[in-house]
Amino acid sequence: MTLPNCPECKSEYTYEDGNMLVCPMCAYEWSPEDASGAEEEKVYRDANGNVLQDGDTVSVIKDLKVKGSSSTLKQGTRVKNIRLVDGDHNIDCKIDGFGAMKLKSEFVKKI
Repeated sequence: MTLPNCPECKSEYTYEDGNMLVCPMCAYEWSPEDASGAEEEKVYRDANGNVLQDGDTVSVIKDLKVKGSSSTLKQGTRVKNIRLVDGDHNIDCKIDGFGAMKLKSEFVKKI
């Protein structure tokens, strides 16, 4: 019987530890029952509940302080061609005048 690859880092070097499967590369542990189910795709929503997708254009709904800078990102700033990622800040984008930035989906609305 072959063991499934790690769902986190896709490593093929998984092993059994009691009734759990363990990945030695990233130390992720999961049960074999979880591995048999299909992975759910994450759905990201804006402040109004609209589903966001890669490439959408959004607008900032409130003034946001930019960490590490004295400037602020003003309400109504348009952000084009967003990219959705996993993590605390789930939007990667480039904003004119600011450069590359990460935003939380709860502070934007889809245009």
